[in-house]
Amino acid sequence: MDRHTLESAAAKYSYLRGLVGIPAGLALIAAALGNNAVGPFAHDWFFVLVIVALGLLALAITRYYNDHYGRLNPTSKQQARLAVAVVIGIAAMVGGAFLLRDLPVNGVAVSFAVLMLVSYAITVGLSPHHVIIWGALLIAGALPVWNGDDPSNTGLVMCGVALIASGVLDHRLFVRAFGPPTVAADAQA
Repeated sequence: MDRHTLESAAAKYSYLRGLVGIPAGLALIAAALGNNAVGPFAHDWFFVLVIVALGLLALAITRYYNDHYGRLNPTSKQQARLAVAVVIGIAAMVGGAFLLRDLPVNGVAVSFAVLMLVSYAITVGLSPHHVIIWGALLIAGALPVWNGDDPSNTGLVMCGVALIASGVLDHRLFVRAFGPPTVAADAQA
């Protein structure tokens, strides 16, 4: 196996640990519920409790990946690409929210979709499910139907659902690339 293939595998390993998208998506949904003070989310302590629980879930998922697939560190070049993606993503989120605030679009959904499309394109490349999920979020957020009340909480929920769906499909791609956990764990022994 050549060096480029190994580096590419390391990048995919690092960025396609998709099950972490589930608690991240649920955190976005919890933020929207907290912003709207829905049910028990009307209490700040409940939101904090939910975020702590989701953080613990993310740690458990990370441990699952580490225990069953081991750990890999991206190369310096891959880390630099991620840094570029983060800078572009932050600029897209801030700029998008600023530029789109007076338009009848959902700036949160549009900005987050652009962020995810750019970050996947820069880090591991766009898979068909990335284009479908994040493209659909981009289109839904860009539809000129978001006038009236502030649509940002609806955008957070849409982003959370998209993040969960993308995470599940990223995990599927991960397992296809690296095999089921029992095979990977047996190969380490």
